[in-house]
Amino acid sequence: MTVVAIPRVQGKLTPHAALAPLVWFKSGGTCEWLFEPKDSADLQGFLRELDLAIPVMALGLGSNLIIRDGGVKGVVVRLGKAFAKVALRDELILECEAGASGILVSSTARDNNIAGLEFLRSIPGTVGGFVRMNGGAYGGEVKDILVDCDVVMRDGSLATLNVEDLHYSYRHSELPQGAIVVAARFKGRPGVAADIQAEMDRISESREASQPLRSKTGGSTFKNPDGQKAWQLVDEAGCRGLQIGGAQVSEKHTNFLINTGDATSADIEELGEEVRRRVKAKSGIDLQWEIQRIGVSK
Repeated sequence: MTVVAIPRVQGKLTPHAALAPLVWFKSGGTCEWLFEPKDSADLQGFLRELDLAIPVMALGLGSNLIIRDGGVKGVVVRLGKAFAKVALRDELILECEAGASGILVSSTARDNNIAGLEFLRSIPGTVGGFVRMNGGAYGGEVKDILVDCDVVMRDGSLATLNVEDLHYSYRHSELPQGAIVVAARFKGRPGVAADIQAEMDRISESREASQPLRSKTGGSTFKNPDGQKAWQLVDEAGCRGLQIGGAQVSEKHTNFLINTGDATSADIEELGEEVRRRVKAKSGIDLQWEIQRIGVSK
């Protein structure tokens, strides 16, 4: 790729940007270009003029992601503070920009006496990622609260998709290839702020007690198979504390992989694959990755 192929922007465009500082695992290579748009119009104009042969991917908080050590081809789009607002749209509906965190969305819902969004407090990501992956925890999923979302297509056009258009399943949507979520509307139910806060506190305390939140991790590594818990299958296969290089299966929660300090992304991915092999040998169950793995190996 050459500079000539990259359109002019109003936001920030960085060549050969390091991605490790932007993801929770703190590992991985660079991208050819990192684009932080000023606003939705800036993103639309950029994609409209960008050669369609150049790949584009969106990056949120980087919590559920392995960036491979060889880096990412093309453009990584990061929707930062310019896309982080949340506001009341209707009595029970919040207008949420794609860069807003789950904590901000759930807190805004609480402040407006809207219940049903408390589970977003527990997901370490942004609205864009929630919508793409049907994020969920503690009994709630995005498919239960999403009304519709605004997306910028790879050709720069803007579209609004209803929840039905995404054909949600467990941790999966059929968001069009190359589409980037820029905003979403979430609908809750009438509630009382004190009760909503109490539920958020319960969720926060449960996470703190059961998950390695202070480690460099990527969140839940594997999807729960039907009727099974991934952590239990990993534990029963003898993988608690298993280590490859600087990557380790968490002693605290076996569905979490952690970077103990100097792990490469290759270490982390290889450890995940070894866990999958051991679980398959022990239980016959083929665990599926929940964490996305992006880029090329070194």
